[in-house]
Amino acid sequence: MAVLKTIITIIFALVCLALTIIVLLQEGKQAGLTGSINGAAETYWGKNKGRSMEGFLEKITKFLAIGFIILALVLNILK
Repeated sequence: MAVLKTIITIIFALVCLALTIIVLLQEGKQAGLTGSINGAAETYWGKNKGRSMEGFLEKITKFLAIGFIILALVLNILK
């Protein structure tokens, strides 16, 4: 049981590190209303956000966040 807890703890640490890096790689949402007024939402990347690097980073963030929560719960149960 101790080996399982150690393995899950290592995976948890790697997920934490990856989640931190992915969040820092994402662009800020600073444009807000001024970006919409200037037409930033009508660019190619604005229309195809799901296919862009930003869309990919958001998807990875969601999966890592889910993994983070599940691993935290499992580690809490194994406590």
